[in-house]
Amino acid sequence: MKTRAALIVVFIAAQAQAFTPTRPIEVVVHTGPGGGSDLLARAAVLMIEKEKLAPVRMQVVNKTGGGSTVAAAYLFEKKGDPHTIGFFTGVWLTSPITTAEAKVTLRDLTPVARLVLEPALIAVKADAPYKTLGDFVATAKKSPGQLKQSGGSVTSRDNVVRQLLQKNSGARWAFISFPGGGERIAALLGGHVNMMVIEPAEAGEHIRAGNMRVLAQVSEKRLAAFPNVPTLKEAGFDVPAVPQVRGVVAPPGIPAENVAYWEELFRKLTRTASWRKFLEDNQFEDGYQDATDLAKFYDEFTGQMRTILQEAGIKIVR
Repeated sequence: MKTRAALIVVFIAAQAQAFTPTRPIEVVVHTGPGGGSDLLARAAVLMIEKEKLAPVRMQVVNKTGGGSTVAAAYLFEKKGDPHTIGFFTGVWLTSPITTAEAKVTLRDLTPVARLVLEPALIAVKADAPYKTLGDFVATAKKSPGQLKQSGGSVTSRDNVVRQLLQKNSGARWAFISFPGGGERIAALLGGHVNMMVIEPAEAGEHIRAGNMRVLAQVSEKRLAAFPNVPTLKEAGFDVPAVPQVRGVVAPPGIPAENVAYWEELFRKLTRTASWRKFLEDNQFEDGYQDATDLAKFYDEFTGQMRTILQEAGIKIVR
């Protein structure tokens, strides 16, 4: 006699078989080319094609503006469309907390899967005078507002880390917002800004090429690829290691069999050797959750980020 778990697996598989994409899939991201979400989405699309997990082509579409608000609103407008999905990050949860204009929350969309949890690095240009994060902060304290940090939206992890460090140290430096990761990196390497908070996947090639120096890690423990770089706490800054989460959502009002199809596709993807190598190469932590657990995670993460944002002195509107 089959166990309940086995019956659930059979039921999900049967649901997934009830839907098959019949036209290209639009994969929506909120960052421009070179941003963390853009890189993850494009890598996932390539792996899905390589593993032959989908019968149709998948096309990444960049919907930048207002942090995540433009992309979230675009997905919401695609209500009932089974051929559109989006890659979300924590900013899709924090923007509605801090921005009145962010009308669409992740709760208004359809959860599919959580994929990864991601640390971050604090980096400067390789020839910058700062050898440690303490050096950068000390300089910022001597010249308030003169140093600059490139980043995403004001609700992004980039700025939250900045706010926490400023509150902890009393230093002040400017935050320059750019729509895409490529532009943020170009601003740093071009000498237009002095520092950035960057994901390992975005920074990797520039660190290997000797263009960037990593001052600290936004993580609870040192990453294997950076054994000699201190965490924020080890660097002398007792602030939370702000989490980053990445996953997949779909428009509201899609059929249950559509949800089951995407859930099963991304479950299969996370079990491939290609995916495991991708996680290792990019210093990601496997954070897979199915749609049900992801919906529960929303509340947990939102509560955690609301506390961090309040601690950082950022105004809460919801």
